[in-house]
Amino acid sequence: MNKDNIKLCINGRDYRLTVGKDFEVEETLSTVLRERLGFTGVRVSCNQGACGACTVLINGKSALSCMMLAVEADGCDITTIEGIAADDPVIEAFANETDHGYGTAMQCGFCTPGFVLETKSLLADNPHPSDEEIREALSGHVCRCGVYQGIEHAVHKVSRAVKEGE
Repeated sequence: MNKDNIKLCINGRDYRLTVGKDFEVEETLSTVLRERLGFTGVRVSCNQGACGACTVLINGKSALSCMMLAVEADGCDITTIEGIAADDPVIEAFANETDHGYGTAMQCGFCTPGFVLETKSLLADNPHPSDEEIREALSGHVCRCGVYQGIEHAVHKVSRAVKEGE
């Protein structure tokens, strides 16, 4: 592959993109994913890496797609929220978490993809995180609706389900 082309594996599908034709070299990964390839689950809010809305998984680890150029992701395996099955335990925990004194895990839904992908990354590394570890992992994410307790409860729900299934 020459320097004018990149290959991205997004949600299990390979994409070959040409600089100057498919995207510009200065475009961020979030721009290419969202505007060039149609992965609208990649949210763009601050473009400064401060809100977590643009979070994707790169080679299984969470990353802020607004903070890297698309060319930097050449050869990487990228997962967006569109690549997570609707019946995934994390998706189900967020969707089904209703107010049990903790608040809901979703309201407007804008921040949800970033929180879900961050949670998947956290639980892949640490299936049974403490409250402090959850808060630390999610600290780079902003929820303007303020449903942080519900989100934390949803993460614990998935963690407990994993533990019970062991």
